[in-house]
Amino acid sequence: MKKLTTLITTALLSSTLSISAQAEDRMAIVVSTLNNPFFVTMKEGAEQKAQDLGYELLVLDSQNDASKELSNVEDLTIRGVKAILINPTDSDAVSNAIRIANRADIPVITLDRGASRGDVVSHIASDNAQGSKMAAEYIIGKVGERAKVIQLEGIAGTSAARERGEGFMDAIEGTDVELLASQPADFDRTKGLNVMENLLAAHPDVEAVFAQNDEMAFGALRAVQASGKDVTIVGFDGTKDGIAAVERGQLAATIAQQPGMIGELGVETADKVLKGESVDSYIPVPLKVISQETIAE
Repeated sequence: MKKLTTLITTALLSSTLSISAQAEDRMAIVVSTLNNPFFVTMKEGAEQKAQDLGYELLVLDSQNDASKELSNVEDLTIRGVKAILINPTDSDAVSNAIRIANRADIPVITLDRGASRGDVVSHIASDNAQGSKMAAEYIIGKVGERAKVIQLEGIAGTSAARERGEGFMDAIEGTDVELLASQPADFDRTKGLNVMENLLAAHPDVEAVFAQNDEMAFGALRAVQASGKDVTIVGFDGTKDGIAAVERGQLAATIAQQPGMIGELGVETADKVLKGESVDSYIPVPLKVISQETIAE
């Protein structure tokens, strides 16, 4: 009887350990910064999907520092993660981190921003160029074909800033839109305020601003409000705060990404890769214009 009890206990313990091992399968998401509502929402989407699929998800913040990003990935290679989702701080600099993961045979999926080099299983993002074209078209429709416009650019070296800038410039090329200035504000609200204050002083006749993310749009908004000018401001990302500002009539529009969906799809894609299923090298996430007009519809 004692022997039978021991066998049953051993079997139960073995079963428990097996279930525990499965439950402890973990993946990680390395976010460029958690000091930005867009990336917080992306993280939350990933966390919820990981919970639904039974994974432990480690979350690491690179604080917009490529060296911190590199050390984050180095740390993950010794922590037993099965896959790494990464939202790069810089599309070129992240290549070193990705190569470290490659050498450790850990599959990498990039979110929102791509990587210039390294072996990436899949890239999940909105069509940034198309989104900024939508922003340009909205501004022309709202302000007119001879609109005098300022563009606030994101962090130089990121694929998002490059693609959004290219899309916007392509859209206004051949039109009568006058681009008064295009200057980086690093996707940051405070920098957006400071840059916009200087640009308003240099270009008091500005009629519209395209900010490559909602955070810079809020910075531009504060500068415009302080100046007392009437300027149409269009952001990008469709954050909760951005959409709320459109509803209040403070921003004219925001090009809405779905950061939560980007995070969810990242985990879903990693799960498929770990199960040996094939995945697309690029998975697009739909965009839409959120404006005072579309909200009223």
